[in-house]
Amino acid sequence: MITAEDIKLKRVAPAEGVSVEKLKRLIESGRVVIPHNARREGDIVPKAIGECMSTKVNVNVGTSKDYVNIDEEVAKARAAVKYGADTVMDLSTGGDLDEVRRRILKEVNVPVGTVPIYQAALSERAVVDMSSDDMFNAVRRHAEDGIDFVTIHAGVNLNTLERLRRSNRILNVVSRGGAFLVAWMIHNELENPFYKEYDYLLEIAKEYELTLSLGDGMRPGCIADASDRAKFMENIILGELVTLAREKGVQVIVEGPGHVPLDEIETSVKAIKHITDFAPLYLLGPLVTDIAPGYDHIVSAIGGAVACMYGADFLCMVSPSEHLALPSLDHIIDGTVVTKIAAHIADMVKAGQRERARQQDIEMAYARRNLDWKRQFELAIEPREAGRIRSNRPSESEACSICGDLCAIKLVKEFLKR
Repeated sequence: MITAEDIKLKRVAPAEGVSVEKLKRLIESGRVVIPHNARREGDIVPKAIGECMSTKVNVNVGTSKDYVNIDEEVAKARAAVKYGADTVMDLSTGGDLDEVRRRILKEVNVPVGTVPIYQAALSERAVVDMSSDDMFNAVRRHAEDGIDFVTIHAGVNLNTLERLRRSNRILNVVSRGGAFLVAWMIHNELENPFYKEYDYLLEIAKEYELTLSLGDGMRPGCIADASDRAKFMENIILGELVTLAREKGVQVIVEGPGHVPLDEIETSVKAIKHITDFAPLYLLGPLVTDIAPGYDHIVSAIGGAVACMYGADFLCMVSPSEHLALPSLDHIIDGTVVTKIAAHIADMVKAGQRERARQQDIEMAYARRNLDWKRQFELAIEPREAGRIRSNRPSESEACSICGDLCAIKLVKEFLKR
């Protein structure tokens, strides 16, 4: 009898260039996950994240308390998928959170994630007054709606909090979910419920086939804070939580650091992968400098490409608006395209993807040799922008308007015929 799981594997394996048997082994080991809620409706394109798979890209959308326009956030989600996002996360904190989430679930055909603690914390009460039931009820509420994966900051516990207290961090905690839980623990003098009652969280995840993305609440928020004890203490805790999730048959992803200088990325990525027994690694960035506001999508893409070369599997898009404002639709598109470029660059050196990724570049080289513009646009990561640039300043020759009839490729090609 062919199961839904068999059908999913048969859809994913060809897209990743691996056999169904290999994909199944990687999923069973926990090194690959395919986020898909059992209650999600519609024909959702399954996405494999992890070892030997192509690098995946997530795009965050969502309202804020300062700006609530649900139609715009839904449009952003659709645009993200159109321009290459493999998953979308709704990080809304303003307006009707249920409506935003449910509309995005209906409008896109890729896995959708959320951070349920945002909803638990953003009631009429103060963040520190939410209860354990509020936190778990939010997770269940999102799962019942069909959310495929959720960020849970279970590694932010009293142990990691103590390491934070002993650190000399400049920015302390920059993770919003992490900050909620740090404030909650300090105010209530209690352990993080997501850590203390982790078994209950796993029961919910198992019931809905919900993939857990273990959040990096202690991620560094600036270069000076990278690679400190607070971050690695959380990684150790996350490694233990990965083991417990796998024992219960729950798919799990680990989230990684935000701001890391270029020369510390290899150590950071390899350490996290080893500590968490090679669970799929999901990174915001890493951003490799702090002084490029307005261009952080490029900063993040540089760090992301390097991180994936060393083993990261899943990149979260950073927009040009990062650190500045809620992103516009254009910034979502720009950030998505730049992150897709970083993912492709990483795949060109990644085990299991190298040959397939490089073949695209080889085909582009032939198209350029032949001055075949149609084929060049077909191979481009973002063909619309490439076509727009060429059409705005065309050449009277078959070459581009930089060289025209003096095109090096054209000249040498003609003389080599003699």
